Amino acid sequence: MATKNKVIITCAVTGAIHTPSMSEYLPVTASEIAEAAIGAAEAGAAVVHLHARNPEDGRPDQTAEAFQPFLEEIKGRSNCVVNITTGGAPTMSIQERVRPAEKWQPELASLNMGSMNFGLFPMLKRFEAQLKHEWERTYIADKGILFHNTFEDIEYLLTTLGANGTRFEFECYDTAHLYNLKYFADAGLVKGPLFIQTVFGLMGGIGAHPDDVMHMKRTADRLFGDNYRWSILGAGRNQLPLAAMSASMGGHVRVGLEDSLWAGPGRLATSSAEQVRAARQIIEGLGLEVATPDEAREILALKGADKVAF
Repeated sequence: MATKNKVIITCAVTGAIHTPSMSEYLPVTASEIAEAAIGAAEAGAAVVHLHARNPEDGRPDQTAEAFQPFLEEIKGRSNCVVNITTGGAPTMSIQERVRPAEKWQPELASLNMGSMNFGLFPMLKRFEAQLKHEWERTYIADKGILFHNTFEDIEYLLTTLGANGTRFEFECYDTAHLYNLKYFADAGLVKGPLFIQTVFGLMGGIGAHPDDVMHMKRTADRLFGDNYRWSILGAGRNQLPLAAMSASMGGHVRVGLEDSLWAGPGRLATSSAEQVRAARQIIEGLGLEVATPDEAREILALKGADKVAF
């Protein structure tokens, strides 16, 4: 199939950054997560990026069992590519974070490419009055979070999941992360085409200025040539402007309530599907086409939905 000018939309429907008190639309239960993912796929997302949450209080849950209900529901109702997080939450150990992808053997898994400070605390000022659970306040206010992704951690994830044919969404929050990925490529532990998700606008990582985007793109081009597929994740209000920038430069895009709760200034998105539709409008307005799940599988050289363990 012809995949030129096809743009992959990845949708991350819940994540581990925003907490349930921040938006009534953030999915928490397995049923809500499944419906959010299927809705995003129906709106045009070829890939859904998934986290699980405790259904009682919404805290991140990285047990394999928490993923099972919505994985089965999504596969039964959609052809979309399932991407399981190995990031979990930045407060979790690497052994905890790998469990769902190790058990369920998805086509794609996220992989963070370096350790970093992870600052959620700027959100406290905006949301403090509406937080319903004590864990939310403690989690968001913590200025000591170090997202632990050492070379040892990354190699552990690559070897553990690569043995099952899972490929990776390499999440790169700064220029050094691209160089870390280059090391693993040169060592023969990863092979192309590399799916590189450049992340902009999270505190602790690179900023979201267009110059930052261009710097990351130039660096990736120099390091990987034509052996990678580029995508952009813009956090918060940067989501759609950077999606437009990526698509206009030949890249792919990621949207969803994990990355931004908003549909516009001061207006909460009512679903991740709403954000997918907005991204799709931008892509098609540029004269490009949104990739189907099977086209995304071809572009990213994935193993196929028949080879997962759910």
